[in-house]
Amino acid sequence: MNLKKVRNNKWFKFFTNKYILVLLVFGVWMLFLDSNSWLVHNELDQEINELENNKKYYRTEIKRDQQVLESLNDSNKLEKYAREKYYMKRENEDVYIIEFDSSQTKK
Repeated sequence: MNLKKVRNNKWFKFFTNKYILVLLVFGVWMLFLDSNSWLVHNELDQEINELENNKKYYRTEIKRDQQVLESLNDSNKLEKYAREKYYMKRENEDVYIIEFDSSQTKK
């Protein structure tokens, strides 16, 4: 008798309809099992966002480097940059590099 109640339930009739069953199976297949599933698209969207963020970062770095290159057109600035970054020196000149130990605590 309990089985007759279940079979007469409107939700049971709705979900046992062959068209609804096929639609549910198709939906599950397309969302999770297909090679172009929602999960794959979600991963690809995350990768696209990451690549766009990298693109923005590299564009700002390129702009910053272009500004540095423009400032190095002057020979004095070029010499200053070479001395500071690459420790270059003139002839008959000694360069002493003083490094501070950051592990010492201030008293």
